[in-house]
Amino acid sequence: MNNKAQQAEVRSETEESLLWQIIDAAKELESRLETELAKVGLSLAKGSVLRTLGEANEPLSLSELADQNCCVRSNITQLVDRLETDGLVRRVNDPDDRRITRAALTIAGRKAYEDAIKIVLIQEQAVEGLLTPEEAAVLSQALKKLSA
Repeated sequence: MNNKAQQAEVRSETEESLLWQIIDAAKELESRLETELAKVGLSLAKGSVLRTLGEANEPLSLSELADQNCCVRSNITQLVDRLETDGLVRRVNDPDDRRITRAALTIAGRKAYEDAIKIVLIQEQAVEGLLTPEEAAVLSQALKKLSA
């Protein structure tokens, strides 16, 4: 094997290793967040829908929820069903188009949304506590590049 081929093989192994490190770290952080959210009866998916509704501060159509949570409408319908059963979301009619159903936070849903925000903040602080400010800045910049 010539020198260029060896360098390409080593580079490929390094890149794969970095990729798996990123994936493993993401899985670990997701698992930690799921565990903490479960303590208040939420999953990451439920928390995401509550966050979307909480930030919108108004009822959203199920299609809007699906778009903003990057999933298909059938998944949002099932999530809204579960959140409605939990008393966190209620379905409301669209005032301008009766064919459209919107989801709105209930009072309990607003509280669950606020609880989820606190949990995310605590988890974020825990992650930031593991890194120096410089490391956090570099990681943030690198993740933005990878997400673009």
